[in-house]
Amino acid sequence: MQTSETESPDVVERSVNKTWAMPDTYLILLAVALIAFALNFLIPAGTYETVTSVVNGSERSVIDPASYQQVSDEPAGLSLFAEGGEIGLLNFAFEGMVSGSKWGASIGVFAFILLTGGAFGLIFASGSVERGLFQVIARKREAGHFYLALLCFLFSIGGAVFGMGEEVIPFALILVPLLVSMGYDSITAIMVTYVATQVGFATSWMNPFGVSIAQGIAGVPVMSGSVPRMLLWLFATCGLALYTVIYARRIQRRPTLSLAYCSDQVFRNQTQSVSALKSMVRGDGWVLLLFCAGIAWMIWGVVERNYFLPEIATQFFTMGIVIAAVAILFGLNGLTANKAAAAFREGAQQLLPAAMVVAFAKGIVLLLGGDDPQGASVLNTVLHAAGNGLADVSGAVSAWFMLLFQTVFNFFITSGSGQAALTMPIMAPLADVVGVTRQTAVFAFQLGDGFSNIVVPTSASLMGCLGAARLDWGVWLRFVLPLMGILFLFASVAVVIAAISGF
Repeated sequence: MQTSETESPDVVERSVNKTWAMPDTYLILLAVALIAFALNFLIPAGTYETVTSVVNGSERSVIDPASYQQVSDEPAGLSLFAEGGEIGLLNFAFEGMVSGSKWGASIGVFAFILLTGGAFGLIFASGSVERGLFQVIARKREAGHFYLALLCFLFSIGGAVFGMGEEVIPFALILVPLLVSMGYDSITAIMVTYVATQVGFATSWMNPFGVSIAQGIAGVPVMSGSVPRMLLWLFATCGLALYTVIYARRIQRRPTLSLAYCSDQVFRNQTQSVSALKSMVRGDGWVLLLFCAGIAWMIWGVVERNYFLPEIATQFFTMGIVIAAVAILFGLNGLTANKAAAAFREGAQQLLPAAMVVAFAKGIVLLLGGDDPQGASVLNTVLHAAGNGLADVSGAVSAWFMLLFQTVFNFFITSGSGQAALTMPIMAPLADVVGVTRQTAVFAFQLGDGFSNIVVPTSASLMGCLGAARLDWGVWLRFVLPLMGILFLFASVAVVIAAISGF
């Protein structure tokens, strides 16, 4: 049922609830956790041995495909409630939250999301960013569609060159209120930020965390096949930019068509609250200068110093503290030390649901035995079975099944480097058996890994961006499924052509 442009958010929400409502993100993850728990009673666990291999000049542990061993003939099952820090169905949320280290999932991502959210609470408390953005919007509103296309290309380059992932969450925090104030929606902001990075990641010719590692493990020269990949990146990014602009123009004409219309009301209220502050005030220039300097510092750190979650979170925390101090000095928005502390707390609180989802997602992987190839896990058995199954298929069909497998497997191992270390030692020699090149096997890996990142709820960076946009994963799924279908069809055609042409 279509709604008119004059209908209120409450009317739109009631209309949706009368038909069908997508289950809450936590309910979906709980259902997946139950499926993962059940698999432990259906599939026996297995293990691999690892060997040390030099990849891109550094030593990495990769699995030995011939070393697979089934732990027992029968499935081991899993406890409902485990003790002593072990994993059980009822323990999966807590264990998922405390797993990993500060360098990655899930405790590191959890801390990164909360600290960055608090820092942006401090930054936005000054009002300077909103006033500065309002000046840009008021003068350049007619160029909005050009900005969207430009943003798609910039973030796609970030994904292609240095594997931009969790680093995009702060940019989503900035762009969501900006684009909503321009008449678009938060979905548009996620498209030009997170989705663009994953399109770049999937079609990259040099990403050090994905294609480069996969090529090194497969024994393919690093950065070989760059020209075809660059052309694919250009084509895919242009297609995404066009898709985004067409969607954004439709939402700008009829805002109530947006699936995020209700949840975006909070950003529209923020825009209305600052619309009277058209002129920048004394001190805004210093805040904006510090803000731009902080972003430049972060980009430099990622590119030149390989900064990751601990450093980036600290950079944004430092930027928030400095900007809050300047805002208090100039009396911007009547900010005081106590109000700044409250802004930090509220900013972190707004992203707490996204951080919790990250914990749930990691807990699901733990229910399946974790992603350690040397540990007994259901995932290892699934990987072994997939490798044996593909050995009976040949040519382009086998290449397509590699793409399909990498797409599905990415639900459990969303790390590009982690998935490469687990799957490429099997997929590379398998490519030799079925008659496709190892380059094509790497191609299938990167497309399956990258494109599926835009939809899997186990992706920490996706859930962080959705949290910044206050978008429920169920709502995002309803929007993104058609796009995911287009991208998978695009990847399928690309992989089949690669296999046939001997790429």
